[in-house]
Amino acid sequence: MSKSKLITVKGIGIATLMVNGEDFISLTDIARNKNPDEPKDVVKNWLRSKTTIEFIGLWEQLNNPDFKGVEFDAFLFEAGSNAFTLSPSKWIEKTNAIGLVSKQGNNGGTFAHKDIAFEFASWVSAGFKLYLIKEFQRLKDDENDRLKLEWNLQRTLAKVNYQIHTDAIKENLIPQELSKQQTSFVYANEADLLNMALFGMTAKQWRDANPKATGNIRDAATLEQLVVLSNLESINAVLIHQGLPQSERLIQLNKIAITQMKSLLNSKSMKKLK
Repeated sequence: MSKSKLITVKGIGIATLMVNGEDFISLTDIARNKNPDEPKDVVKNWLRSKTTIEFIGLWEQLNNPDFKGVEFDAFLFEAGSNAFTLSPSKWIEKTNAIGLVSKQGNNGGTFAHKDIAFEFASWVSAGFKLYLIKEFQRLKDDENDRLKLEWNLQRTLAKVNYQIHTDAIKENLIPQELSKQQTSFVYANEADLLNMALFGMTAKQWRDANPKATGNIRDAATLEQLVVLSNLESINAVLIHQGLPQSERLIQLNKIAITQMKSLLNSKSMKKLK
């Protein structure tokens, strides 16, 4: 569960959360549009409706393989009667629901998956729902713009590291007497050193194995591989300046690539960038 972000809808602050990669919106905050003093009562009243139980039950059946159908049927049978009451925490506990989340502490309350939250907003006020959708979309657009900026910064960093890498090759591995064709061979040779350390093959080997693919081995790289490649270029530049032979650099770079890939593949931050 990530830190909440706030959007403002008709002067009301509404918190949003990321739960297991899905967007959740505060029902408690939405309910303030109907009853600013007792928003919890608004949520409980909504949960008393048979239509509501049918909707959130169907959502769970479509999205939650561990949803307890027997308990759901019991709630559905009782829903709508004068004596029927249901709290979000009871619904979650009895049915193993994942579409609602109860958050304790500051900025707590009941959160719902956006599909359910928009349905609740319609029940509160159709007009309020439209404003909510508009502001929520604005938040997602801002997040996408930020991710694009981070991606562009990563691309820029990769270019800077590439320049550092090629400068190190030029200063330490290429005698002045070599022709342009000869120097390009050295650059390509060092590029394939990184390819071997990270991908386990040279650029030519990749092309031979993927004859119908467009681009090259690095064009087909994942985000994690591009990050590691950028780091390897900087590290290889340092190793070149230290005078390490290529065979020793390959061993070290391969070990670093394995360690960093394992770390990045388990990184929640990297998963959010995708």
